[in-house]
Amino acid sequence: MSEIQNKVVIITASSRLGEATAFRLAASGAKLMLAARQLVLAR
Repeated sequence: MSEIQNKVVIITASSRLGEATAFRLAASGAKLMLAARQLVLAR
């Protein structure tokens, strides 16, 4: 079991770095909350 599994992680970067981080954490079982200043970038 991963140490990050079932933990809530807030990601505030909507760039490629934030996207890559979100995918990796989700694959590890983390629960994600994403935040972005611009809705277009968050999609």
